[in-house]
Amino acid sequence: MKKKALVILAEGFEDIEAVTPIDILRRVNVEVIVAGLTSETVKSARGTVIKADTLLENAGEGYDVVILPGGMPGADNLANSAKVKKMILKMNADGKIIASICASPALVLSPMGLLDGKRATCFPGMETNFSAKVKFSREKVVQDGNIITSQGPATAFPFALKIAENLVGKDMAEMVGRQTLYLS
Repeated sequence: MKKKALVILAEGFEDIEAVTPIDILRRVNVEVIVAGLTSETVKSARGTVIKADTLLENAGEGYDVVILPGGMPGADNLANSAKVKKMILKMNADGKIIASICASPALVLSPMGLLDGKRATCFPGMETNFSAKVKFSREKVVQDGNIITSQGPATAFPFALKIAENLVGKDMAEMVGRQTLYLS
């Protein structure tokens, strides 16, 4: 059965952190649905406008991973959404992958307690928002159980490949890494 990914875009999302996972996952034949938090037309932190496939409230269920880009105020907008929190809690309870990058691990996942007792990373300096129970790592991408975190725009590629590895296997992820010239 084909794997499914949900990327949630909120106003002020970081362009690279959203588009890179969408691109890489589609290259490995994962069905990617892009959901706008409050609108199907979503403006990034840099002014790029993306047309989402649907609104989050209409996105349904059955996803293998939910991806939370960072960016400001995108991460704050995700953190302030009851819909996002409800979806993340359900995905976590079902053991599904939660992938969060940049400010989102610190502003969305940590306040929900999802990183407590886990290793995680985020945009440098944002770790001050982690609870004392989070094991902060300076690695570019960290996976602890079903949660994948990453630092920011420059780490979006290895972040996307780690998500792909979890969904379709290491061989397929590495093949796409080589085809895109990220890996040699």
